[in-house]
Amino acid sequence: MSSRPVRIPGPDHPITVTPAGGRVVVRDGDRVIVDTRDALILQEASYAPVFYLPRKDADMQALSRTAHHSWCPYKGEASYYSLPGDSERAVNAIWTYEQPHDAVASIDGHLAFYADRVTIEHTPD
Repeated sequence: MSSRPVRIPGPDHPITVTPAGGRVVVRDGDRVIVDTRDALILQEASYAPVFYLPRKDADMQALSRTAHHSWCPYKGEASYYSLPGDSERAVNAIWTYEQPHDAVASIDGHLAFYADRVTIEHTPD
């Protein structure tokens, strides 16, 4: 069994998770996939901020779980979902950390979307 590295966010690789405020809507074409006022923003090091959206506000019936997984030493193992349809853009377009590391525990129960595959609209309060 291989061991996967686990790292703790710190000054050399900061991670913050904060409420996004306002409303966030994710669309796949004309179809609304998520509509929420409970979004989080995860800012990791110098990467672009990512919205993490509660599953409770997502149309989970529209998504298909895939067998794909990836590992982040700071967040844990990610599982993936695909959007409706079979286009390359739809496959593995959404990820989620079902057992995130303690440092980012607040993203448990949330989904994140590749921003170039969906339309994400954020309307601040």
